[in-house]
Amino acid sequence: MEHIHPYSYAERLRRQLQGPWLNPLLKKWVGRGELDYEKYVRTPELLALQTPPEERVSDDELLFQVAHQTQELWLKLLSHESVEAVSELDRDALWEASARLERMLRVARCMSSELGVLETLTPDTYQVIRRSLGNGSGQESPGYNAVRMAAEGLEGALERLLQRRGVTLVALYTGPAVAADLKRLCEQLVDYDEAFQNWLYAHFQLVRRTIGVDATVKALDGLPTRVLSGRMTKPLFPALWQVRVELTACWRREGGYAPGAPRGETETAGDTPPAVMASGTGTP
Repeated sequence: MEHIHPYSYAERLRRQLQGPWLNPLLKKWVGRGELDYEKYVRTPELLALQTPPEERVSDDELLFQVAHQTQELWLKLLSHESVEAVSELDRDALWEASARLERMLRVARCMSSELGVLETLTPDTYQVIRRSLGNGSGQESPGYNAVRMAAEGLEGALERLLQRRGVTLVALYTGPAVAADLKRLCEQLVDYDEAFQNWLYAHFQLVRRTIGVDATVKALDGLPTRVLSGRMTKPLFPALWQVRVELTACWRREGGYAPGAPRGETETAGDTPPAVMASGTGTP
């Protein structure tokens, strides 16, 4: 008896999605690369950058490739924005620099969120895809390395700005509020740096979910995956984090109030209230 293959709606849809498609509102064919949107975004080249369906080692390889290509584009944008921020800081355009840092913060957060999509890739499926990755690793990422270099430029621009204002980082956080704009800018740099480290942590967790983190587990570049725990806590702007350490080193318990003690209205900053906590007690 002749075997009759069931009709495949999925296969029919797959062929239809190869395009082109007639847009009923525009009454134009989309997908031929002829329209202005397609030319500007360069969709023919962009959509041809992924391995074609017949060559994929797994259906999920498209997810893996698109996610990494997208991350590289965001990293490219971060490097570009960093250069522009250096230019703005060097000409004291702090309002513009502040707005740009806000954009960079949102990009970094977006990158972390996107890695969550990759977490839908199960470890057994990734092991199949992994066979076709050679020795590739995140350390080879052009975007990652460029962002780190760009951050050095940003830190240098901040140092020059502080020198022009005649203020150190410690003084900025402990002195009178005469440079509130600089302090706000420093906090925005910390926001961006923290978001970037959170992205590295998200990547660490992704590695943990797919191949595991252990001294015996090696990434494709030959390094044990546990080294990633050190990378994800390496800041872009070390001086901005070190100043926290310096402030805490100079901190003294005197001048505070014991929890629950009355706080007189006549007390002023720096005075020792009558109910000051005894040294060595209380919470940090």
